[in-house]
Amino acid sequence: MAKKKNITALSIISVYMDHILEHGEQPKNVYAFAKNNNFEEAKFYEFFSSFKALEEAIFTTFGTNTIEILAGSEEFATFDARNRLLSFYYTFFEQFTANRSYVVHSLTMHKNQIQSLKLLKGLKHVFNDFVETLDLKTLDLNEERLEKIQNKAIKETAWIQFIMAMKFWLDDTSPSFDKTDQYIEKSVNASFDLIDNTPLKSIIDFGKFILKEKLDIRA
Repeated sequence: MAKKKNITALSIISVYMDHILEHGEQPKNVYAFAKNNNFEEAKFYEFFSSFKALEEAIFTTFGTNTIEILAGSEEFATFDARNRLLSFYYTFFEQFTANRSYVVHSLTMHKNQIQSLKLLKGLKHVFNDFVETLDLKTLDLNEERLEKIQNKAIKETAWIQFIMAMKFWLDDTSPSFDKTDQYIEKSVNASFDLIDNTPLKSIIDFGKFILKEKLDIRA
């Protein structure tokens, strides 16, 4: 049988995700994976060095797809930083939900959570680059070294908040993951209110929401 032509990184990603969902584990090796999907093994290595690199690329692609979708929206260009970040969250988690079976399997298969976080390394770069475009308000420190530290801290805090939203989504059992949408709105609003030094209403609101959800889960 003739080998498939027009093999792309996305087509390899697609058949790999299908394999994981059907078999619950990685293919035995790249040769068997390529043979079973009718393309040359060498084609795989044009895009990925290993299955680990492919798995990381899958999550990176969720991020780059999010950026592309938002870039194609005329309305998005008119948003302030708060609504741009909310738009990123909502668009990203729409993709997560559309691929929930794979995402849940991939992020929960390792008992060591560090291994799961390693899969998000490329996504973190995409997310951090996006956060930089928000031009978030910072303190005027008049010191380049301190400003670099401040900017790094802002990106790391935003990333941790993003990871926490993923964890909430993984545990969410509400219809259409409505509680995740509430979590996103309240957590993003709370973080921006902290930056803006505005009243603590939304921060308290977020705290009440988290407390209620934790109590409901334990109950």
